[in-house]
Amino acid sequence: MIQIYDTTLRDGTQRKDISLSCSDKLRIAQRLDEMGVDFIEGGWPGSNPKDVEFFQEAAKIHWKHALITAFGSTCRVNGGPQDDANIQALLDSGTPVCTVFGKSWTLHVVDVLRTTLPENLRIIEQSVAYLREQGRRVIYDAEHFFDGYKENPEYTLDTLRAAVRGGAERVVLCDTNGGALPHEVSAIVSQVHQELDIPLGIHAHNDSECAVANSLAAVQAGCTQVQGTINGYGERCGNANLCSIIPDLQLKLGYECLPSVKLVELYDLSHFVAEIANLAPDEYQAYVGQAAFAHKGGVHVSAMRRSPLSYQHIEPELVGNEMSVVVSELSGKGNILSKAEEYGLAVNGSEEVVEALNQIKELESQGFSFEAAEASAMLLLKRHQPDYRAPFELIDYSVSVEHRQQRGIITEAMVKVRIGEKVIHTAGEGCGPVHALDVAMRKALVDDFPQIAQFHLTDFKVRILNGALATEAITRVLIDTQNGYHSWSTVGASPNIIDASWQALADSIEYGLMTTTEEDPAEQVAA
Repeated sequence: MIQIYDTTLRDGTQRKDISLSCSDKLRIAQRLDEMGVDFIEGGWPGSNPKDVEFFQEAAKIHWKHALITAFGSTCRVNGGPQDDANIQALLDSGTPVCTVFGKSWTLHVVDVLRTTLPENLRIIEQSVAYLREQGRRVIYDAEHFFDGYKENPEYTLDTLRAAVRGGAERVVLCDTNGGALPHEVSAIVSQVHQELDIPLGIHAHNDSECAVANSLAAVQAGCTQVQGTINGYGERCGNANLCSIIPDLQLKLGYECLPSVKLVELYDLSHFVAEIANLAPDEYQAYVGQAAFAHKGGVHVSAMRRSPLSYQHIEPELVGNEMSVVVSELSGKGNILSKAEEYGLAVNGSEEVVEALNQIKELESQGFSFEAAEASAMLLLKRHQPDYRAPFELIDYSVSVEHRQQRGIITEAMVKVRIGEKVIHTAGEGCGPVHALDVAMRKALVDDFPQIAQFHLTDFKVRILNGALATEAITRVLIDTQNGYHSWSTVGASPNIIDASWQALADSIEYGLMTTTEEDPAEQVAA
């Protein structure tokens, strides 16, 4: 059994651009508790009022599994723990467990603390012993342990022995600067394991991109607790990422970390914490990223259609994720067929698939991108089916932008569309050219297609592809649309930004009409 010690609420918040309120921290802590995490480090109560408030509120909550821990340093040099403000704050937090860190590296003892090596050993032992006397369980974090061990292994071991004499239940070996490599971690942990008869933990940072690998190496060498953060959040390059470590240990190495029924919630946990932290989820994160099981190459997708394990190291459902197929210029027929199945489109023959695939490749060479605009890709496939009839046809459009002294900037759009045998010519005003086109299109179509009133543009992205051409550059436009129960994305590309926007907008409307010709499922539920 490997203990999972989460420090997202303390070490994770030291990441640039993260600031959590007390309410945020409590929500994350409760979610971690539900997952079956063993320890949740709530913060450093001696450092700021917010952490003090967190521990006060946490004391009112019945925790199902996790133990809330408070974090702090040893007492000050030349002082005792009984009258040390930091030690007192740990006690005042009321947590059953206190995690205390001390100096392992002689450089820090001499140059940072500016004290003697024996004095450092004293404050470690007495700080731990005092907390134990007050009825607290104590975990000792050996800061900069690996750097210290490389310089003076005997002294770093003496610092651990001081914590053990004080009564620490576990010592955690910290790669605080994140510079250790897996073979070093493995060798040093193995040596410590031979020297000390006490449970060991690992606390790794990611400055050399080895935090996860170092944590795994440490466990294999004898550590039985792993400290880390959700999504690897943390100072500088981050901490060891529990969203990778947990499935690596549990699925690959056979160690039990979380209840097996909770592992399937890992994807949701990762995105929940990202949302609370107001950060975009990392799509390319192992196991829990949206791209973790996304397949783009035609050869890969063709093989995947025969055997899902041919290009996946696990079944994505084990961690709550899912497999997806991307359509692009690198696609083969398998990509189109898989995506058509995902979107519920019937494919009558391989000829239409090949034609659609060839058109996608040609359009991508002109600046289109269908990876994030799968609705446009599905429309291309649909348009190559002989029985498909578009709900409307654009005949003409025009947009004018004028600055008038009395009214300011005026944007007007005119559209002429054909619906069956009927031609409709109308105009609309908007805040800008795309808005005006949208208004005019809706006016032209809403009588025949009332469901268009439920279509709402939710995002509009513009990218300049070849900026060296300045104002003659190709512009790519991506539009996201939603109708309350379903969302889709479309793309346009042109040297003219209005034309690119029109292409994406027209696709958005056509796809929406194609997929909502039957009664709206939301209306069925309401009925």
